[in-house]
Amino acid sequence: MSTAQHKIGSGFGATSTADDVLAGIDLTGKLAIVTGGYSGIGLETTRALAGAGARVVVPARRPEDAREALEGVPGIEVDELDLADLESVRGFADRFLDSGRTVDFVINSAGVMACPETRVGPGWEAQFAINHLGHFALVNRLWPALEPGGARVVAVSSGGHHLTGVRWDDVHWQQGYDKWAAYGQAKTANVLFAVHLDRLAESAGVRAFALHPGAILTPLQRHMAQEEMVERGWIDENGTPLNPEGFKSPQQGAATQIWAATSPQLAGLGGVYLEDCEVAEPAPADGAMRGVKDWAVDPEQAARLWELSAELTGVNAFAS
Repeated sequence: MSTAQHKIGSGFGATSTADDVLAGIDLTGKLAIVTGGYSGIGLETTRALAGAGARVVVPARRPEDAREALEGVPGIEVDELDLADLESVRGFADRFLDSGRTVDFVINSAGVMACPETRVGPGWEAQFAINHLGHFALVNRLWPALEPGGARVVAVSSGGHHLTGVRWDDVHWQQGYDKWAAYGQAKTANVLFAVHLDRLAESAGVRAFALHPGAILTPLQRHMAQEEMVERGWIDENGTPLNPEGFKSPQQGAATQIWAATSPQLAGLGGVYLEDCEVAEPAPADGAMRGVKDWAVDPEQAARLWELSAELTGVNAFAS
């Protein structure tokens, strides 16, 4: 298990914003790729990075919607990418590689949550395919462009990884689909991806991190009925948040992934899970959904998932 899951005294916390963690950091000349960078916390991530001087490429399943959402934000480039379609992933990556540019930050912020049972590609369960496999293929295809000696890859996971580890005997939920458990598996996969990528990429000076952005009401909840959010105590019948203190603003929600990508405080670290702009502690024994579960940072499971993902996607930048 990871022995690096201990707070480092960042000075930031749950209420820190994207602008807070970027204070004093000049990203002029840096290039970021932010999936989902036109909605929710991804949109705030794009705005903040661009505001600090970075060039931001936003690959989008709906490019016109992305251009509309990002209108007026300087230094933005929109391209097409559908994470559920490996040929679309290949197309985006090839176009980027053909541009001859290098990338400093890849932030895998796009995702789906608690959707009805949906099959994509060759029958893959959609949450595992979009949240994990699409990003796995994307980063592996972009590997030649990752800036050696400084690039960072950030996998946006969730406290939802506490719901379950990887269901090794049925990762695509052919039996007994449960939308929340499937989401939990996909978010665990995001953490395991960062653990093993960091192990493989560290020698090239490329580091990887995973994180929980916090609870934020964004379009990520689009597959949830209002009644379900009322039942969970998130909102009332009028759609008003019932516990505003329990939810972050999108600007606060974007902070941890920006901190992961840019903070000099994380120099020399990698393969760790972050929350509230800090390295997370191991999950407590009382079952509270904070910190990181052992199953998400287990290096053996991380290696196993990498091999399975390479087999499923046919992509592995580190194949010998």
